[in-house]
Amino acid sequence: MNTEISLLHNAAVQLGVALTDQQAQQLLAYRDRIAQWNRVYNLTSLRDPAQMLSHHIVDSLAAAPPLLRHLQSADLAEASVLDVGSGGGLPGVVLAILLPQVQVTCVDTVGKKAAFVQQVAGELRLKNLRGVHSRVEQMSPAGQAAPFDVITSRAFASLTDFVQLTHMHLKPQGVWMALKGKVPEDEIANLPASAQVFHVEQLQVPGLDAERCIVWMKPE
Repeated sequence: MNTEISLLHNAAVQLGVALTDQQAQQLLAYRDRIAQWNRVYNLTSLRDPAQMLSHHIVDSLAAAPPLLRHLQSADLAEASVLDVGSGGGLPGVVLAILLPQVQVTCVDTVGKKAAFVQQVAGELRLKNLRGVHSRVEQMSPAGQAAPFDVITSRAFASLTDFVQLTHMHLKPQGVWMALKGKVPEDEIANLPASAQVFHVEQLQVPGLDAERCIVWMKPE
């Protein structure tokens, strides 16, 4: 366990993330719950806890600094984030742990996955996290004071489907934050006129030899 705590702290240093010991413990507890539930509900295809840590937790951790920079540049002391097709809560749960000032909603069409996120919120005392069982295009705004400042996804769908299925939940000045592997040039070229890419940000994920990027988009 101490080795894994060190791994998380080292990754955080490389990413420029301010990670407390409590947050590191919460991230590990979250990983352990994924492993536990995975035996029955297939939250992820990965079975090795060490791989879950590197390929899921640290990979999602890499999205926190770009999100924080955006919120600061937009002068948002508090913000609401919607994680679409969240599955077991990636990256939403990790963002909720790292950024307590951000209200994170994880939506998924699979009830057990949304229930898992809700249970994690309770067990880890994450008051800024909730899981919702719904198709995102059918999700009710009930309980949400306003549309979202940021809508994110990790391997959810094509960029076109992502923006078309979620545009009704985005504030007029909000942004989409799509986590991708290689830069999806074809998807960017095929975006509808209603969405505009304003930045493609390359990510370096500590301990992961794979291409990662964030495609930032805004309503046109």
